[in-house]
Amino acid sequence: MNHTPRFRPVVSCTLLVVTLVAGVTACGGPNGHPLAAKPYDAADEISFNVPEGDEKADSDKPLEVGVDGDDGRITDVSAVDSTGRHLAGELDADGTRWHSTAPLAAGARYTVRVSMEDDDGAPGVRTLSFETAAVKAKKLLKVTFGPEAGTYGVGQPITAQLSVPVKDKASRAIVERALRVRATPAVTGSWYWVDDKILHYRPKEYWPAKATIDVTSGLTGIKVADALYGAPAKALKLTTGERVEALTDAAAHTMTVKRDGKVINTIPVTTGKPGFSTRNGVKVVLAKEGSVRMRGETIGISEDSSDGYDLMVHYATRVTWSGEYVHAAPWSVGSQGYENVSHGCTGMSTSMAEWFYNTVRPGDIVQVVGSQGEMMTPFDNGFGDWNLPWAEWQKGSALQKSAAPDRTDMFQAARLRPEV
Repeated sequence: MNHTPRFRPVVSCTLLVVTLVAGVTACGGPNGHPLAAKPYDAADEISFNVPEGDEKADSDKPLEVGVDGDDGRITDVSAVDSTGRHLAGELDADGTRWHSTAPLAAGARYTVRVSMEDDDGAPGVRTLSFETAAVKAKKLLKVTFGPEAGTYGVGQPITAQLSVPVKDKASRAIVERALRVRATPAVTGSWYWVDDKILHYRPKEYWPAKATIDVTSGLTGIKVADALYGAPAKALKLTTGERVEALTDAAAHTMTVKRDGKVINTIPVTTGKPGFSTRNGVKVVLAKEGSVRMRGETIGISEDSSDGYDLMVHYATRVTWSGEYVHAAPWSVGSQGYENVSHGCTGMSTSMAEWFYNTVRPGDIVQVVGSQGEMMTPFDNGFGDWNLPWAEWQKGSALQKSAAPDRTDMFQAARLRPEV
């Protein structure tokens, strides 16, 4: 078959020295270069393994594109469904075969554009549209992203709650590839499988300040496991505010608050006394509660005990689900900055607690060092995600070579117990 013009790129490059004197008319194509030539219709050379016309393709089979080696080689393949979702694939080294490496979605319409060049370098192209058959799934896998849309601190993880447990690593990999997090400015990040139904996403470092984060799912119609297909999911958009970090040194009895790296306040505090030591590690602000009733009985202290208490606490910033707060503690002002006398919370004067309450937002960082307490656990008591080193965090991804550690039994659900 004759396609004009026929030029190989290596020939064009070789002629460049000559054409500096003789002019560009020696090069092919209307503008003097083979790449400027209009691609010919390569319908006779390029083949697909999907039916044409009204017949629907089987989404369980990969898409395959081929060209006879005598006719040339494939240079590019783009396969996109009607929602804008791109289909990943691989091209063989000799350029004669391309196949998809991600599953096709059921009940979807794809448009495939294949570019090639023939034996003489002339560009050819073929475009094909096809539909995959709809599948009546016995179960649909629904995904709910969190937190709610809004502005958060730079420590806020993204969560994905699945409606159906996913245990098989291959199935988890399909899910994880489809859950996309795009940040502006861009970051390096990864999902972590907390258990069979919950995933967390965090960057290697904290999110940049003033960032925009878009979270979407490409699972619609994708086969995750036998009779389990992905359902549509509501996208999530978040922004981050300024980088606010509070560092509490339990040994020095002070809290240092920074905004975008600059110290904006140093506050005398008291933390957990022996037997009730405050947890070390990085925590994330979960909520702000203007007034909270705190009772010793909720953490096992008898009402008649000398350690017992029943107090209405103000300007309470929650950092664990089990009841650790940063809050106003006017009864311990004499100890703040000097000794630790609380039952686990970080206490400060009412004026400083009000300032702190008005300064931070959910997602901001609250870190404790120098305490005799245990380390904040990663997942069972709030967002302790940042206490896992990045290398360890990556092991929780189904896309890593090493299997994710099973933390289902490691971290038990915490009780809601205020620790005044």
